[in-house]
Amino acid sequence: MSYQVGPALLFSQMEPPPERTAEFHDWYDGDHIPARMELSGFTGARRYRAVAGDPAHLAVYELESLAALETPGYRSVKSSPSALTRDMLSSVNGFTRFTLRQVQDAGDRVAGRFLSVVAFAVPPQDEDVFNAWYGDEHVPMLLEAHDWLRVRRYEVVDGEGGPWTHFALHELRTAEVMGSPERMRARSGPLRAALADRPWFADSGRWLYERIASVQSSSSQREVSEDVR
Repeated sequence: MSYQVGPALLFSQMEPPPERTAEFHDWYDGDHIPARMELSGFTGARRYRAVAGDPAHLAVYELESLAALETPGYRSVKSSPSALTRDMLSSVNGFTRFTLRQVQDAGDRVAGRFLSVVAFAVPPQDEDVFNAWYGDEHVPMLLEAHDWLRVRRYEVVDGEGGPWTHFALHELRTAEVMGSPERMRARSGPLRAALADRPWFADSGRWLYERIASVQSSSSQREVSEDVR
């Protein structure tokens, strides 16, 4: 597969057995993330725990482009995981893994304490009107809220764990902004009304996560986190 050059994301959800939760965190922070932060094209990683929705844990890897997943280094890490990685991944539930190509980045270049994730399975015939609604109407209205910091939208290049074709990642300063008047208005725009009766629209995936860890590679330009500004 030939990937287009541009910012991208590796997005993965999972949930360990309750009795292995502490081991899961140690594995992610001490094995899985460090192995990838040494690779060319990987610029950062964040981990989250669910506030609403499941699976309970999300990890996102920031990539210079999806070409980072074609390098010999990544292929080696992916095809020859550590024994702990093989064991841990064999025990988790709700596993998803999506490679995403960025199509829009609006707002401040910051990482909020909370992340709202929305996923859609958009039929090809509705893609143009979907992009017009989300990018031109919905996102600007959301960003009118003080605590709605940033919105990045992605197209799915490859994935497992759901039918999704499009993701939106919303960086939030507070969870309370999800109930703000600005969000209520953004959910009633005229372009949204034209899509609301489509079956796929009601079947979207929605999660709210709180960030628990953030790592930047030594070569990347540092991105400000709201809780340390």
